[in-house]
Formats: sequence, structure tokens, C-alpha cells
Amino acid sequence: MRAYYRKLFCLAGVLSVSMFAGCRHQETSATGSVELVPESKLGTRIGSVARVPVAQPVAVEGFGLVGGLPGTGSGDCPPGIREYIKRYVMTQLPAGGYDVNKLIDSKNTAVVRLEAVLPPAWRQDEHFDVRVSLLAGSEATSLHGGWLYKAELVPAGSLGSGARTLATVEGPVFINSIGVSKPTLRDGYILGGGRAATAYQGAVTLRKADYLLISQIRNRLNERYGSGTAEALSPTTIGLRIPAKYRQRRLWFTSMIGATYLDQTQELIEARINTLVHRLAVSDKKEDSEIALEALGRESLAKLGALLNASEEEVRLRAARCMLNLGGDRGFGTLREIALDPKSQRRLEALDALVIGADRNDAAALAQRLLRDSDTAIVLGAYERLREMNDPAIMPTRVGRSFYIEQVSQTDRKAIYVTRSGNPRIVLFGATLTCRKNLFVESPDGMVVVNARPGEDYVSLIRRHPTRPGPVRPLTTSFDLADIIRTLGGESAQARDGGLPGLDVSYSDVIVLMEQLVAKGAVEAQFWAGPLPMLGLIIKK
Repeated sequence: MRAYYRKLFCLAGVLSVSMFAGCRHQETSATGSVELVPESKLGTRIGSVARVPVAQPVAVEGFGLVGGLPGTGSGDCPPGIREYIKRYVMTQLPAGGYDVNKLIDSKNTAVVRLEAVLPPAWRQDEHFDVRVSLLAGSEATSLHGGWLYKAELVPAGSLGSGARTLATVEGPVFINSIGVSKPTLRDGYILGGGRAATAYQGAVTLRKADYLLISQIRNRLNERYGSGTAEALSPTTIGLRIPAKYRQRRLWFTSMIGATYLDQTQELIEARINTLVHRLAVSDKKEDSEIALEALGRESLAKLGALLNASEEEVRLRAARCMLNLGGDRGFGTLREIALDPKSQRRLEALDALVIGADRNDAAALAQRLLRDSDTAIVLGAYERLREMNDPAIMPTRVGRSFYIEQVSQTDRKAIYVTRSGNPRIVLFGATLTCRKNLFVESPDGMVVVNARPGEDYVSLIRRHPTRPGPVRPLTTSFDLADIIRTLGGESAQARDGGLPGLDVSYSDVIVLMEQLVAKGAVEAQFWAGPLPMLGLIIKK
């Protein structure tokens, strides 16, 4: 069998070279006059002889216990789920002296169902959103103000003994009250609270065992993408490790694996480059051509440069991005031009390419400039990219255990941006935002009040106790919006430890109060709310 494949690949190489003369034809495109070769004569791609992983999102589920409820919980749950919760809770508590049944039956806790989706090609410790909901038939009435104790997530449909734990989740329950007339209190989200326990494991597999072919694929992948990228695990399987260079483009990398050619001769390489550059310029499958050109390597750079002057913006962007990812800096100017063009529909795509492939300082300078753009989507996009780069233009401060406040001063916009997916954040755009001196807003349930009477030089923050009559001791702050947010969301325990005191108001309530401050004109700024998690749509599919 080995001899057969050795002869087959040798014959394929000879035929590919000898048949060029009869298969090539001249064609003129944006790259000038080129000789094109049919795909069947360009050599063997890994994807044509092996199954290449197509990374997909993975649905996970579990059960957990939400605590900290103000008497709105219930211990209702089927016996099997109760036993599961008991076993898991006991592993999380210090040994001895705990009545787990009493904990579950308390009106301050509730058993909940957990659903989430691990992103495609996930990284170990990657965070994601988790949906939390009361069980059908539960007498619990609300999860508002609750905290999900640490729970496990397993592949959907595999709950039970022996199921593999893919992730864990814990954190405050987020109930959305923005843009709805009546919040749904029986379900919510743990924003960014999921955490992958393992990394995605991709593998290239053969239909039949073949030591020679497995070795050839492994060697080619390690040659092209770096030593340690591929490891032969068996005569049919190659394990993949995503190189550091591609960790921000994991799906793109898995696509490149299938597009990587096995056989390498100079004449084959030149023919592939000519043909793929031409396809990038004129075909409808431009992404396939871009992926294949990047898989070829730096040899593509010279020919790709001709496409930087193409009339079609998509062609210019793809060519410039491919060049940047291959280590060529000629594409920088093209991508920068697209990112700054207010008429372009591909501005964020160009900015993403620069953040990933360009010099960090150059990319950050461009993103900082875009913070002053007139398009809100571009401003938010630039902010997110700067945040990913840990740029000093973004100044984060943790508020209690629940969320962050971030200030972005290098912008002409005055706005309050709140996230409703990923890590909970309140972002203040513009110079220091302050409230006017006569204001009154309260949370939807009337439990939290922000008040400043005429003539007072401070803001009073009052939170009513959830189970006892009368308010928690009121606190006062300046009219600086950041101070108000920190005092609302800060932990009351911090005062005992020498830190600044807070009212322990949930992130859900704090962002509603921010929305009301803007709506009532108490602060001169726009209010921007980020999208809700999309995992529900994925789970249904």
C-alpha cells in the first residue's frame, strides 16, 4: 500500500508539470496577462484527501443553584435534579456541618436550568454568556438580584453520570429591563460568566489508515505553520494545535488547513499564485481564493500587490489583508484608507485586519482616530478594538463583584454605553460626565432611588432593604456620573475593609438607572445599549 501511494504521488507530480503546456491559457485581468491552470492541475490539497475539521459552536447545558434571592426562590425540582445539585454543591462547600437540603429548600435560593453555546474553536478559559431559567412548574417567582453558584456545563443531551465537563459558570444574574415594557423575571443571563474548561481539539482524519499520507500531511502542516502545529496520533488522525499567530483567527486557520497544498514544486507554486490571484480579482468565491493564497505563503506577496489598485473595494481589502497576514506591509495604506472612508461598508472589516496584522502602535493610532468618527457603530468598533489591545485610551475600574466602568476621553461624543453580552461594562464616552443638580430617578421596582433636591450640592443614593421595611443607610456622592455608578454598584462590605462604601445594586438595575438619567435630561449624553446574547437562536437551530 505504501508503495502504491508513493508511486501515485510521484506520478501526480510528473503529470502536473508535464501537462502544464497543454492546460495553460492566457487571460488578462487586474493583474495583467497571466497563465491560468485548471484546479485539477494545480496539485493536491489536504482537504481533497482528508477530512478537515469544520469548527462549529457546541451547545452545552447543566443545572445550578441561584442564591441571594429576596424570598422569591423555591426548592421545587425533580428528585433526580435535586440529587445532582446536592452532589455538586457538597463538592463546593467546606467539609462538615452543612444541610444541603435546607439550602436548596430555602426561599432565598432556586434551582435553575443552564444553557449556553461554546464558540467555534474555543480557547481554554474563554468566557461566554449563559442563559439561566427557572424550571417548569417551579414556585419561584423571580431571579432578580440572584447570584449563580459555580456550576458545570456538559454537552447538550449528555447530562448524567460520566458526562464530560466542557465548562463552568458562575456570577450575578442579569435581567434585561431595557427596551421592554415588563421584564421577564423567571429567566436571565450570566453575562460572560461561562468559562471553557478545555481547549477545542481539532483533527485531520483519513477514511482509511495510511502511514505515508499521514506523515506527509503532518510534515507539510508543520513546515507551513510552524513546528508543533500537527501531530500524528494514529494512522488515520492528526491532532491540530492552533499557532499563536492565528488565535484571533481560529476559524480562518482551520479553513487554511484544507486549502494547503501537499506537493510543492516551483512551477506548481507559480501556477497556483497566478490562478488564485486572478480568481480573487474576478470570481464570486473571493474568500476561498484569499484563504488559499494565504495558505500558499509569502510567495504570493508580489502578485497580490497588483490588486491593491483594483477598482472593486472588496478585492483591494482582501488583497491588502492577505498581504498583511503574510508579513507584507504594503497593504497597510489600503486598509487604512478603507477604514477612514465614510462611504465604505467595510470600515470595521479593514480595522479588524489592521488590529490583527499591523504594527500595534499603528493600529492603535488609527482606532483612536476613529473614536471621533460621526458613525456610532465605528466609534463602538474602535473602542472594542482598543480594549482588546489593552490600550491606555481605555481606563477600566472594577465595581463590586459584578461589572466594570470604563472611561474613554479621546472622543468628541458624549455617551453612556452599556453591554448586555460578554463582560458587563458601563462605558462613559467623552470628557467627565456630570449630572444636573435637580434630579430624581428610581429603578423599575422602586427599590433604588437617585435623588438631588434643588440647592443640594450632593446626590443621595437610597436602596430599600429587600426584606425589611425602611431603606438601607443612604449614601451621598458628587454629581460625577462615574462616582454615582461606583457607589451604586460597590459592595457594602468594602466600607468595613477600608474601601469606599457601596449599595450592592445589581448591574441590571444600574444600567436602567443610567438609561433614565439620559431620558430625563439629568445627564447630557446619548444612551447606547449593546445587543443581547444570541445564544438562544443558536440553541434552537
